[in-house]
Amino acid sequence: MNAKPHRWTEIEADNPVPHLYRKRLTGDQMLVARVKLEKGCVVDVHTHVSEQIAMIESGHVRWKLHSLDGGEARELEMRGGEVLEIPANVPHGLVALEDTEIIDVLSPVGAMGVDSMGR
Repeated sequence: MNAKPHRWTEIEADNPVPHLYRKRLTGDQMLVARVKLEKGCVVDVHTHVSEQIAMIESGHVRWKLHSLDGGEARELEMRGGEVLEIPANVPHGLVALEDTEIIDVLSPVGAMGVDSMGR
């Protein structure tokens, strides 16, 4: 594969669930998504086989994070400038407490949690 430049402005957005808009770019081994969440957007708790790095660029979200051993779920509030590392198969979800933009990186390439939520 040869190096190829892209512009976010030229990547088509989709709207897999209410109040969430994303643009995705997929390589051979990773997926990067620019996700815009409107205040009140809810991403249900889900899992996926991909590791995920979530870079909160702006806004404010509350994550719901579970442990792999089935222990108590915990909530974690994060704001712009913070980064969350989510290991593969860890149940997680979130609610946007204000308009938020997140850059998600998933590896290996796979479905994002919102792809299983339906509309």
